Amino acid sequence: MKSKRAIIMLALSVLLGIAAVMLAARWMGQQAATDNTTVLVASRDLELGQAITPTMLQSVPWPKGAVPTGSFDDPKKVEGRVVRISIFKGEPVLAPKLAPEGTKAGLDSVIKAGHRAITVKVNEVVGVAGFLAPGSFVDLLVNFRDERDKPMSRVVLERIMVLAIAQEAQRPDETKPRVVNAVTLEVTPEQAEKIDLARNIGTLSLILRNQIDTVDAATDGVRQQDLFAAEPAPPAAVAAPVQKVVRRVVRKPVAVKPAAEPKERVEVIRGLQKASTEF
Repeated sequence: MKSKRAIIMLALSVLLGIAAVMLAARWMGQQAATDNTTVLVASRDLELGQAITPTMLQSVPWPKGAVPTGSFDDPKKVEGRVVRISIFKGEPVLAPKLAPEGTKAGLDSVIKAGHRAITVKVNEVVGVAGFLAPGSFVDLLVNFRDERDKPMSRVVLERIMVLAIAQEAQRPDETKPRVVNAVTLEVTPEQAEKIDLARNIGTLSLILRNQIDTVDAATDGVRQQDLFAAEPAPPAAVAAPVQKVVRRVVRKPVAVKPAAEPKERVEVIRGLQKASTEF
């Protein structure tokens, strides 16, 4: 009887535990639904200059307290908008990365207000051996002859963004460097004037730089005499004057012992014994 009662109590405990778990899961689901909203993210990589279509987007749940500024929750709000900055798959679609409404797809739609696009002819060396890609930042170096007709190289502009390489404004999928014959840069009108003058008085080269490096390098340029200038030789050690040491040999007089005075010698013979004495 007691064992039957224990089994009933155990079964009742299991049922109550299952019910508690189900109620807790339901409550947590309701809380999650209450605290979440939806945010549009890219369903694939979106390159600059592309017009957004609904198939490029997907809605995902997002905590209400962490919604990114400028995000969207309705695909109709971004349909037809042009991508101004590349958006990767799974990344939220934000207003600052899109061109203004009404902008048509194309390279001109990604140029920031007050800027222009200018194309520079390059080769394998000038184009940094093909490592340039849309979105890269470069410095411009010009090689020319100065007012004294001497060769000189100097950095003209720094941190210029590459809009396109050749006729492509999208990053290539492969990581292998590609050699192109032209690079399109985003510059201000004043910078465009400098580039136009620089390429007419000398030869332009591009210098690839780190995207997060925003510090400008103040240089005075390099001339031929700077290139081949010899480094100053270290000062020669001054040799200490050689002092002549004069050694004098002093001969000490040898004491001459006085000759011993002659002594008298007396021999005494006693039988077979003989003895001598000196006086």
